[in-house]
Parts: sequence; structure tokens; C-alpha cells
Amino acid sequence: MIRVVGGLLTVALLLSGCAQPTTEKQDAEVIKQTYDSNLAELSAYQLGHYGLRMYRQTLDDKYQAAVWTDMARVADKLNEYVATIHSKEDVLAQGQKRLKAYDSGDSERDEIRHAAAQGREEYLVLGAGLISSMVRANEYGLEHIDDEKLHEILSWYDFSEYATDPQMIRAWAAQLANQVYWLKQLGETDHTAAFDKAFRDTYPDSEDANLSTQQYNNKLYGMTHIILAASEYYRKPVNEADFQWIYDYFRDNFDEIAARSKEDVIAEIGITFLLAGLDNDPVVTRSQDIIQEAINRDKGMVPSVSGSTDLAKGEHRNVLAIMLLDWQGANAVPMAGQVNRVVSNIPWGLEAVNSP
Repeated sequence: MIRVVGGLLTVALLLSGCAQPTTEKQDAEVIKQTYDSNLAELSAYQLGHYGLRMYRQTLDDKYQAAVWTDMARVADKLNEYVATIHSKEDVLAQGQKRLKAYDSGDSERDEIRHAAAQGREEYLVLGAGLISSMVRANEYGLEHIDDEKLHEILSWYDFSEYATDPQMIRAWAAQLANQVYWLKQLGETDHTAAFDKAFRDTYPDSEDANLSTQQYNNKLYGMTHIILAASEYYRKPVNEADFQWIYDYFRDNFDEIAARSKEDVIAEIGITFLLAGLDNDPVVTRSQDIIQEAINRDKGMVPSVSGSTDLAKGEHRNVLAIMLLDWQGANAVPMAGQVNRVVSNIPWGLEAVNSP
């Protein structure tokens, strides 16, 4: 694709003897090679995040070790919850410890989250901890050997109290979007419709101009994660009509989105269109152009908005860039029982769903 650089068409550079522009697929491969060559710099969580997505996209066995690392991390977390949570008081105590991470108030986001978690400290354990670990195991076709106890812990709380609260949505829009779909995936109460309504009431489009940059991106993250979570994170395609209000918003407001949001958000928006089979939509093309222009060619990656090329901190942003630029479709792999046998040698504490 010919891309616009500084107002001049890249084709003009070609005529002056400069190198030909790279394709989306070529740029995706550059970023992938950067990360594939430096996996040791990633934490266990980042390695699992990257490796699982790359396996779903490529089916390349070289990511099997990363997948196993992710399964082991999930098993450790669920084993810990089973061993340490016996009452709501245990959940609260763990949540109060996690709340300290936001005590510094060094950013607008941390200040908002610290305030929202006051009196709701248990959410810090349920949301990003228990629910996310249970659903990741579920994606592998696995569950904890004491799965009933984990579901019992979930039953102690009415999650709608978090998912429909405007203060919570302003603090964790994307996370709550994930969690309501994950609870549905786990067979728990379906809060997705209630969350959608509360989200739209919290962030009416008419108020976009009054949102800070942080809150505007929080809104966009919430919208992308509704679709990403509905796809079970790139495991199955979605239907545009089921999320028409989101797709319409992205199309109608893409100029503002491009001006006010980070590359992470722009890549996620492009991927939501790919998940719906809208490969030729102008939003996809524009998203890909923005990501390609953002690549630091010397470092072989998309840097942060501040210019940082830290590989670990940029893993989320760059794995999204790879998928956007070289999308291979949704794929429900790897799972226990599949012929590829990637999910084998299951870490202690986990077992295949419906195993005897």
C-alpha cells in the first residue's frame, strides 16, 4: 500500500530513488522478529500474552513453550486462590493489599482507580485476578480441580454492582467489559447488556469533547474490549450487527480517534473490524497506515507515545500491531483434546473440562 508521509506520497520518494514502501505483512514480520528474538526480556505474563496470540495467529509450534508458561502461571494463581480464600474477609484482605498499588496517585488513571476501589477492594481480587485466571484456563479447555470452590467464591458477590457503577466504569472500562463477557463464558450471570447500557450512560457521545485524554482513551478501550471479549480474544469471529453502535461510532469519529488516542487503541479498533470480517473497511486501512507510520525502523517495533522502545513495556502494543498488519483470522486454539496436543503435560491444579 502506498502511504502518506509528511503530506507527500511515498511514491514521490520512489521517483527520487528511495527504497520502496514496505507492505503491512512485511512490517508485521519485522515486529514479530524483534519480539521472537527477545522473548527472555518478557515477564511470564507478557510471554504468555504474546505467545498465545502468536500461536492462535500462526499455529507455529515454536510458541508452545510460551503457551505452557501461561498455563503454569494460571495454575499457580488458581492454586493460590483455592488455598488462601475461605471467606469474604480473605478476599477483602487481599484486595486491600492490592489497593496499595494505587496509593501513589502518580497518574490520573491511578487516582481514579484508587478512588473507585475504596470500599470495593474485593473487586481487585475478583476482576483482574480470579475471573481472568478462570477464563484463561477455560480458553485452554481446562478448569481447576477445585473449580466448584472458585465458582462459589464468585457467587458471594453481585457483579452488577461493579459493572453498572459509573465510577467503576470511568476507572476500569476495558477491564469490566472483559469481565462481564468472561463471567458469561464461565456460565455465570450474564451482565453484558446491563454493562453496555451503563457504559453508554457514563460516556454519552455528546460529551466526548469534555473528556480528558485519559478518559477518552478509557472510553475507547471499553468499546474495543466489548468486541474483543465477545470474540473470546481472537478465538471466534463476531457479527457487526451485534455491536452496531460501536462500529458506527468508530467509523463516524475516526478522525478524532486518530488525533486523540494511542497506537494500542488504534490497533485494537482495526482488529475489531477484522474480527467482523470487515477487512476492506476504510477504518482498517487507516488504522494500518497509522501503525506502519509509527514503527521505529531502527528498533523494529512501535514505540510508546513518549518514544520508549522498551520491549517488555511495549509487548501489548506490538502484538496488536502484528495482528492488525498480518491478520490470519480467529482461531479457537490451543485447547485440550485437539490433535495438535499443544495443551498437554497440564500443570498441577488444572484438568481438562469434563474430565472423569
